[in-house]
Amino acid sequence: MAGKQVAGCLIGILLAVCPVLAQQHIPKFAQRGLGRFIYQTLNDTSSTASSRVLVFPTAGYAPETSLEIGVRAFSLYYAKDDTLVNRLSEIVLYGFVTLRGQFGAQLENAVYTDKNTYYLLGRARYQQFPLLYYGIGPNSKRANPSLVNSSYVQFRQRALRKVVGNLYAGPEVDFQSLQGVSFEHTDLAAAELPLGGRGSTTLELGVTLVYDNRKNILNVRKGAFFEAAVLRNVLRTENFGFQRILFDGRLYRPLGTRNRVLALQATGMFINGDVPFNSLALLGGENTMRGYYLGRYRDKNLLAAQAELRWLPFVFSRRWGGTLFGGVGTVAPTVSEVQLNRVRWAVGGGVRFLFFQKKDVYLRADLGITREGTGIYFSLGEAF
Repeated sequence: MAGKQVAGCLIGILLAVCPVLAQQHIPKFAQRGLGRFIYQTLNDTSSTASSRVLVFPTAGYAPETSLEIGVRAFSLYYAKDDTLVNRLSEIVLYGFVTLRGQFGAQLENAVYTDKNTYYLLGRARYQQFPLLYYGIGPNSKRANPSLVNSSYVQFRQRALRKVVGNLYAGPEVDFQSLQGVSFEHTDLAAAELPLGGRGSTTLELGVTLVYDNRKNILNVRKGAFFEAAVLRNVLRTENFGFQRILFDGRLYRPLGTRNRVLALQATGMFINGDVPFNSLALLGGENTMRGYYLGRYRDKNLLAAQAELRWLPFVFSRRWGGTLFGGVGTVAPTVSEVQLNRVRWAVGGGVRFLFFQKKDVYLRADLGITREGTGIYFSLGEAF
């Protein structure tokens, strides 16, 4: 959960960084075993074109899950090892188990084929893991959220083809299934459960248009990204009839020197019809409105924006950097009901460490602060 997760292995790696970097020769501890692996990872001197795989354990704790142990693997590569024409592709695999028998796995992909002709962007996820349900709308209360246990499956994929220049278009599919649902620690009567509170299965099909001139999606120093999509649920067996429109716009500008970057993002989601609660627009998480639990606020319509100032790296360091960020966002049942006094804010900062020197990819550790608390996040690559 946001604010309570700790990636213990990452902290250990970071603690090992300073003495390693202080050495001009290979230290004794780095000549064999785990020490050698850590040293070679932190001092990667392979060519930019070489594919790289990073695997590390993770750990976390939250009252509703107890201790969580997992493994995260990243694969970074250029199609045909061509760094001049092709863009950096990323595949991420993550799996975890908890001491309470909960588990899950997730595969994310942002893959460019040769000459960037095709762009495959999506995720597949399965988990038996509790989520917190605070209610629907911008006025949902923080106190006493319901604990929702369920089995959840999602498959979302965009298969995009280059139309001209940096413009891509193609079909999108989003399948979601929430089964075995039970609400615990709740004051809701059975008749008051949200739509989809007894389970749901939806299949959204649509079209996506993307403009993307970014070279390195994990650390963008200059460029723009814009995505617009229209989807419709075609699986009507459970009477969930709805349409979804979404957009995501991002702009990146260098400031003065190559080391400083201003990143801007605006996102929106607009849903019309009868949609299950798990498919509503969600505010919060590790990428947008950091500091809020993902789904702290949910509704049919969402608007959010954020800005981030990045020093990658600091002027006094070769590999350490940092960021400052802030964002605003809100949800509402209809666009006309969006209210300025219901807009939430989130601010924060983070530390960066240049993990893959040749590929210009940083490990990030962020602290998000909101009026309700904080969230701590660890990952490879920037939030957006």
